[in-house]
Amino acid sequence: MKRYIVILFTALSFFGCKDFLEPENVQELTESSFWQNEDDARKALVAAYGSLQSHTGSKWTFFEQLYISVTWKADDILNAPTDYGKSIADFTNGTDDGAIASFWKANYTGLSYANQIIEKVPGIEIMSDEDKATFVAEAKFLRALYNFNLLVAFENIPLITETPKSPEDFYVSQAEPAAVWTQIEEDLVAAKAALPQTREGDDIGRATSWTAASYLGKVYLFQEKFDVAANELTNVVDNGPYDLLPSYADNFNGAGENGVESVFEIQWSANRANGNDERHPFNFEVTPGALGGWELYYPSDWLLSEMMTDQTSTAELSDRVYSSVFFDDANSEMLDVYSGIPVAYSDVKDALAHTKYFKKYTGEFDKDYYNGINIHLMRFADVLLMQAEALNEQSASNTDAAIAIVNRVRNRSNAADIPAGSMTQAELRQQIRHHERPVELSMEYTIRWFDLYRWAKGSAAPEKISEVMAAHNKPFAENYVDGKHDIFPIPLEEINKNDNLTQNDGF
Repeated sequence: MKRYIVILFTALSFFGCKDFLEPENVQELTESSFWQNEDDARKALVAAYGSLQSHTGSKWTFFEQLYISVTWKADDILNAPTDYGKSIADFTNGTDDGAIASFWKANYTGLSYANQIIEKVPGIEIMSDEDKATFVAEAKFLRALYNFNLLVAFENIPLITETPKSPEDFYVSQAEPAAVWTQIEEDLVAAKAALPQTREGDDIGRATSWTAASYLGKVYLFQEKFDVAANELTNVVDNGPYDLLPSYADNFNGAGENGVESVFEIQWSANRANGNDERHPFNFEVTPGALGGWELYYPSDWLLSEMMTDQTSTAELSDRVYSSVFFDDANSEMLDVYSGIPVAYSDVKDALAHTKYFKKYTGEFDKDYYNGINIHLMRFADVLLMQAEALNEQSASNTDAAIAIVNRVRNRSNAADIPAGSMTQAELRQQIRHHERPVELSMEYTIRWFDLYRWAKGSAAPEKISEVMAAHNKPFAENYVDGKHDIFPIPLEEINKNDNLTQNDGF
C-alpha cells in the first residue's frame, strides 16, 4: 500500500466562517473537497496505516526512535557502547527523550487518522454501504492497535475517540486505563465482525477479521482474562488461515512476507519508483562492521545463553538459533551488507568488535543496500505461544495441552519436544516467559518489552522487572526503579502544551 499525505482535517473547523464572497481555491485540499469517494477514503486509510512506520514518513524515525523506544529497554537486547539510545537502555531517560516523544506522536497521529475515517466515511455518498462498513471497521482496528501501544507504553493516556471540534477539545485529560482497555476491546470486536476474512491482490497486508481476532485474544491475555483469551486464540488457531512457515528463516528474509504465518506486518518496500522510499536500514543496524554494518545493538548475553539450550533431539542447536543470531559456531554465517554473500563466523571472527549479532531482517536488499523486508507486529508463532500461555494460566489441568502447543512452535525449528507431564504449571509458565517467547520472538518490535510490562502488572505470578533485569544480567539493571521505569513518562512537550495532563509517577 503506497503512502499518501492527508491533512489533519480537524484544524479546518477553526477556519469555517469564510466570507461567502471569497472564492474557493479549488487547488487547495479542504475538508469539503475531500471525503468525496472511495479513493479519498482509501488515501485516508493508507495514511492511518502509514503511522505504523512513523509520523514523519522517515525510515530513520522508525528505527532511530520508534523501534529503539520499545525494544532497547528489554533484556534480550544489548545496545552498543555509544550514546545512541543509551538513556533508554540504561534507564536514565528523562521526560524530554525524543524517541519516547516520537512513539507518542506516531501512535496518536495514526489514531487521529482513524478517527477521521470513522466519522467521515459514513457520509460519503459515492460508496456502497458494505465498503463503508469495511473501511470503518479497518479504522477501528487501527485505532485499537494505536491505543494498545500507547496504553502499554504510557499507561495513563487521553482516550480520544472523536476529532476535535473546538480549540478546547485539544486540551484533553487522561482516562482511567480500564476505560481505554474497554474501548480497545469494543473496537476489535467491531473490526472482527465487519472486516473480510481474506485479502487479495494489492490489498494483501491489510487487516482482516482474523487479524482483529488475534489482537483481541492478545488484549484479553494482557488483562489476564484467561478464559476468553484462550477461547479467542484457540478459535484463531483452529479455524483461521494461519500456519507456521516450514522455514523459520523465511519470516525474516522476505520469502514469507504476508504469507501463511503473517498475522500483521508493517509494510515496507524496496520499490523506489516515482520518488518513493519505504526501505529500512535493519540490515545495517545489526550487521557487524566487518561485514559492512553499523552494529548498533546486539543480542544480550542472557538471550544467547537461552539460545544455547534450544537444541534438537541430537543436541544440536535449533534452526531458530542459527536464523536469529550470528555467533561463534562452525555453522553460523551472515550476509555481507554490500556483496550479499554469506560469510562464515570463523572467517571474520578476528575482525569482529563484538562476539554476537542479530541477523533477523538482514536478507534480500536492493541495489542501494537498504532492504524492504516487512517488519512483524504479530505472527502465528506468537499466537500459538499466547494460546499456550492462556490455557496454562486458565488451569493447571491444561498444562499438557499447552506443552503440545509449545512443541508445535519448537518442532518447526527442529527443537526437541518438551515431554508431556514433565512440567508443572509454574514451570511451563517460566519456560514460556523466559525461553520460548524470547528465543522465538527476539528483537521483534514491541514484543519482549510489552511482555515484561504485562507480567509485572498482572496478578498471575507477577514479576518485578528490576528482578528480571538483575537475574538476566541486563547492564545498568541497578538503575531500574519498579513502577517508574515500567512505563514511559508523558513527553515533556505534551505536558508543556496541555495543562490537563499529569506526569507519570517518578518523572
